[in-house]
Amino acid sequence: MASVTAPPVVPCGIIRASALCVLCRYRHKTHWTRHETRLDRDFGRKRFGDEGYAIEELVAELGSAFLAADLEITPEVRDDHAAYIGSWLKVLKGDKRAIFTAASHAQRAADFLHGLQPAVETASAAA
Repeated sequence: MASVTAPPVVPCGIIRASALCVLCRYRHKTHWTRHETRLDRDFGRKRFGDEGYAIEELVAELGSAFLAADLEITPEVRDDHAAYIGSWLKVLKGDKRAIFTAASHAQRAADFLHGLQPAVETASAAA
């Protein structure tokens, strides 16, 4: 297997709340897994806003939610989320299985990212 370099750390920028910063990083790291040398995820994305773009965005959002849930981080709903998910509605309405496809890819991304973490020895295993 080829060596895998960990995803870059995304600076928080204008995101002030630490939980939102973490979710932003998880979202970007989920996008990072789509590269052909990682999970090779391609939905036929050709341009900003097309169906392939919307599906990849849904995968990234679900992936960040799965990773946040693993760490017991509860995100706050923001007003701009409603406008953001509008791009997914066309895809979700056009394909009743799209949510399952996106969730499956998101879980693979979360598992891949977890696999990059160093093993942590528990106290009971160390004894």
